Amino acid sequence: MPNNELVVSDTSPLLNLALIDQLTLLKSQFSSITIPRQVWDELTDGEAGVDALRSLRDDEFLTITEVEQSHLFTEIFHELDLGETAAICHAIEHDADLILLDEKDGRQVARRHSLTVTGVIGILLRGANVGDIELKHELDALRDAGFWISDELYSKVLSEVTE
Repeated sequence: MPNNELVVSDTSPLLNLALIDQLTLLKSQFSSITIPRQVWDELTDGEAGVDALRSLRDDEFLTITEVEQSHLFTEIFHELDLGETAAICHAIEHDADLILLDEKDGRQVARRHSLTVTGVIGILLRGANVGDIELKHELDALRDAGFWISDELYSKVLSEVTE
């Protein structure tokens, strides 16, 4: 159910939802998503999913923001890539309610800074729990799109769908 929380995203959750044609889950779960310019540049660097992502931007659901390269930015950039660094810095500086991150290292840095984190699998699980999607089908689609999910996580996530 959309609300007015500040949700910041890195590249991976948006791109992977675009690849499996499930960006609509974002609109059903959030009122908007903010991404740093660096993340937008990563998203539009390729061709896959770009039209759907541009549509989200044009609908003003996806807001692109500038993130300054502060001392915190420099510190985090030693550990992570540019998009993750910018997303985490923006989330910290604006006290985000949630940050969307998939990569393990990025999630660890975000949690170290007391951010609440979810990723593409968490978004799919939320969608499955309200009946918007069939989780097994979407997890398989994610795998087919090249997103790595361990067998252990795959089974665990499927077991978390409310009956």
